[in-house]
Amino acid sequence: MNAAIFAGQTVEAARRMLTARLRTNTIDSAELDARILIGAVLGLDLTGVIAAAERRVTAAEAVRLEEAARRRVAGEPVARIIGTREFWGLPLQLSAATLVPRPDTETVVELALEMLRPLEMQPCADPDRRLRIADIGTGSGAILLALLSELPDAYGVGTDISVAALRTASRNAIRLGLADCTGFVACDYAAALSGAFDLIVSNPPYIRSADIAGLSIEVRDYDPLLALDGGTDGLEAYRALIPQAARLLAPGGALVVEAGHGQSGEILELIDTAGLICERPPRADLAGIRRAVAGRKKPP
Repeated sequence: MNAAIFAGQTVEAARRMLTARLRTNTIDSAELDARILIGAVLGLDLTGVIAAAERRVTAAEAVRLEEAARRRVAGEPVARIIGTREFWGLPLQLSAATLVPRPDTETVVELALEMLRPLEMQPCADPDRRLRIADIGTGSGAILLALLSELPDAYGVGTDISVAALRTASRNAIRLGLADCTGFVACDYAAALSGAFDLIVSNPPYIRSADIAGLSIEVRDYDPLLALDGGTDGLEAYRALIPQAARLLAPGGALVVEAGHGQSGEILELIDTAGLICERPPRADLAGIRRAVAGRKKPP
């Protein structure tokens, strides 16, 4: 198929053609993907695509639509093709150095906000002190920026070993109006951080090295390997970051990490070994997987 086939078609006809093409290539989400891709090419949201059903696709738009179709058929995720993904209601730019944020990770944000509530209710000796948050391995900044969007008086630091990922996160902070309450540091996990944090969050790499080859094309071929590979048992990152977090947390502060399927029990053991209190059970995502695991530093 070439771009000439889309040129001159109505938006609705082009959408049906693209849906059929994606479905023929065994893409389960063909209908939704077609609507999103056409919307991105035409600069329309999903409602706008419907409203513009009878408008004709121009030659230039047809070229861009054909390129998007080829990329999707090759297995590239829609979010990477259009360059953005919504997380916690926030539009986030992506890059080759960042994971595509998943809805499952919103479970970490939910549990982190719950873990902060006891701290927010405690009287503070310094009324001007801001809550301090660290996001270890921040990637696109998804978790950190979601939290800061809910906590206007907080300050957050995101770390990542990838400078390219930090550039993406910084751009997202600027676009969302959160640049004044964020900072970004290039380091291995939390190695360059100091001081006391009220909340530390992380979605570290947790896929077992031997399992990566069996992942879907969308993940295996397009997500950065550094953000996926958790070593032989998938727990290498937790062994590094949990002791660092325990050292950096303020008394009463909380650590919340994302866990892979079947890993929450072992992560809880690592949290306990680091001297943190496991006061809440892991939080399950919509699929029932125990996705977010938390621990708290003993209060003074």
